[in-house]
Amino acid sequence: MNNSVLIALTITASIALSPVSIAGTVQATYTIKISSFNLSSQKWQNRVLLIFAPSVDNHNYQQQMQVFNQHQNGFKDRDLVLVQVLATDKSYANGQFIDESSAANLRNRFGVERENFRVILIGKDGGVKRQETTLVQATAIFKQIDAMPMRQQEMQER
Repeated sequence: MNNSVLIALTITASIALSPVSIAGTVQATYTIKISSFNLSSQKWQNRVLLIFAPSVDNHNYQQQMQVFNQHQNGFKDRDLVLVQVLATDKSYANGQFIDESSAANLRNRFGVERENFRVILIGKDGGVKRQETTLVQATAIFKQIDAMPMRQQEMQER
């Protein structure tokens, strides 16, 4: 048999063998890893960009994430970890769930109320480099980071 036939048979078999509920939707069990997040573990390793918002439905949050999602390579180039701290939804650090106590600790540390939107840039030295209560362009954050002495050194070494 050629490869296309084998692939088609494999897909058909996996669909036929999938557990299906009465409503006809596929049911699966997933293990989602939830871990703690501590800013001090990022010190001297990564810059951290915190986005605080009430929920994923928050208009500012949605717009901000749309802007940042278009600049994934810029985040990677600058060792920038994106942390989304959401009051009514799961929070994330670089796409991985973080526990609620870590999110609460970040809110308390930076004094951000659950209903507020805020963007905070933390440098590799652990210091706050920027705080905004409105949308911020990724290019503005990149420009600020690129002007930092540590980033200048990184760019020369790479």
